[in-house]
Amino acid sequence: MTDEFDVIVIGGGPAGENAAAYAIAGSNRTAAIVEHELVGGECSYWACMPSKALLRPGQVLEAAEALPGIPAGPLDVEAVLKRRDSFTHNHDDSSQVDWATSVGITVIRGHGVIDGERAVTVDGTRKLRARQAVVLATGTTATVPKTPGLREALPWTSRDATNLNEVPSRVAVIGGGVVATECATWLSSFGAHVTLLVRGDALLKSAEPFAGTMVAEALGARGVDVRLSTAVNSVSRPDAKDTGEGHIHGGPVSIETSSGLIKVDEVIVAAGRGPTSAELGLSVIGLEDGKYVTTDDHLCAQGEWLYAVGDINGRSPLTHMGKYQARVCGDVIAARAESRGLRGPRYTASADNGQVPQVVFTSPEIAWVGRTEKTARADGYDVEVVEIELAVAGSSLLRDDYSGRAKLVIDKATDVILGATFAGPEVSELVHAATIAVVGAVPLETLWHAVPSYPTVSEVWLRLLEARR
Repeated sequence: MTDEFDVIVIGGGPAGENAAAYAIAGSNRTAAIVEHELVGGECSYWACMPSKALLRPGQVLEAAEALPGIPAGPLDVEAVLKRRDSFTHNHDDSSQVDWATSVGITVIRGHGVIDGERAVTVDGTRKLRARQAVVLATGTTATVPKTPGLREALPWTSRDATNLNEVPSRVAVIGGGVVATECATWLSSFGAHVTLLVRGDALLKSAEPFAGTMVAEALGARGVDVRLSTAVNSVSRPDAKDTGEGHIHGGPVSIETSSGLIKVDEVIVAAGRGPTSAELGLSVIGLEDGKYVTTDDHLCAQGEWLYAVGDINGRSPLTHMGKYQARVCGDVIAARAESRGLRGPRYTASADNGQVPQVVFTSPEIAWVGRTEKTARADGYDVEVVEIELAVAGSSLLRDDYSGRAKLVIDKATDVILGATFAGPEVSELVHAATIAVVGAVPLETLWHAVPSYPTVSEVWLRLLEARR
């Protein structure tokens, strides 16, 4: 027998949930989510939510230490981990399943595989058929390089790091991107001695150069050994043991690097991610197994029945962008199901083309949207750059040691902002205003009339405008 639904989503993370919900909202259409792990996906249990729960206490402690009259002391790591567990619900997804049921989505446990046009098989036995669409939302998986001995050492990946049950005394983090720098931040706040092994010559290479420099300097100031331009040649751990997620995987690890031998209690690999598509059955419909699934701007990958949202399509690997794509995708599926046209911007994903916001929750925080100066010039824009220290009344009141920087990349031809970057404590709250300016193509002359409240850090917008008068 074959179960039929209007929409079948493979992958129950935030992107998959949103695609299903939007596709059937306000209708009698049916949807099913096929998920082989936890409904809520990587973000809820192994990425965004637990990592930010681990980072926030350290940020608050730093802020307290920068203000007189507030007693500060070491973090209670056990309490921090307990709070983290409250956000991941101890890996119990029943509340997510209840939500799905409440909006008319059927949750099917198991591994879904494409078995032809509009056809999905779960665990090799249960047959499903979609009357309207199949949506792929399986995300990505952490990759472990083929460095000699590294895989055999059973290193931690981001899942172990965000779900740690014990803090290694000495830990090496391989990588220089968002996951690596955030891991180094919370582990050092927990008292671990962290060595950051970075193949490149800077941290956060996709951001403005000053951002990576500020994070490297701040990590160094808190005791992290940041080693740039360092290759990992080999890894040795004779008694590696699979002790479970977030537990130290055996005895000490020896890491031979281009800057010398390092011995640690655990090693974390944060060196990139790859699409979770090797076992999706893509080859059955003429696509390539193990690769990203390319889509058009309606998020359609084949015909008008196969869609891909979130990290799996390789467009913009961020949870909020996956949810954005899912909203577009769900609306497209609904419009096609009701034989409505796809006229209007609502049905076209455009924000993941030069308008993407991102925050790195290190100390200092790094937040940016749109193009950097480098990518803007590479895309052929004639740009003007405004860059200033983030020093306003609001920042000095926020904490005594406030230090930050802000930069705008402006298209000379249109006098609109192509990109904005902020670095400093709590600048994550600045980036949405910049996102509106970028997406809305707001002329800088108009921004003079968007008056920032005093005294807030947002007053940096006035300083940026004044810097180019």
